[in-house]
Amino acid sequence: MKSISPNIFVNDINETISFYKQLGFVVSNKVPEQGEIVWVMMTCGDVHFMFQSFDSLGDELPIVQRQNGGAILLYIQTENIRNFYHNIKDNVNVIKELEKTFYGATEFSIEDNNGFLLTFAEDEE
Repeated sequence: MKSISPNIFVNDINETISFYKQLGFVVSNKVPEQGEIVWVMMTCGDVHFMFQSFDSLGDELPIVQRQNGGAILLYIQTENIRNFYHNIKDNVNVIKELEKTFYGATEFSIEDNNGFLLTFAEDEE
């Protein structure tokens, strides 16, 4: 195995793009190139997320729940976590404030616009 890029199903692609742009992500690919977007890849450093609309899924993959949020926590290693936290904290729903964990990481958690939990972490020296 070489990498993982979650494909996350959402109701509103454009709202999701706007939310992740404020976290520093950029659109690296989208389908279609023109018109209403049904799939997008967003990238920030070595982190890649794919977002796809529930509508574009049609009847394929019936195991995919057709609702926002889910039982997943996306754990993202980052650098300069304290600056990043202070830059975004007033614009997002912070679930867990910036803290040093018992296992040595500095972390904080937010909820994205689709109800998914994102935890950002840095192993500070």
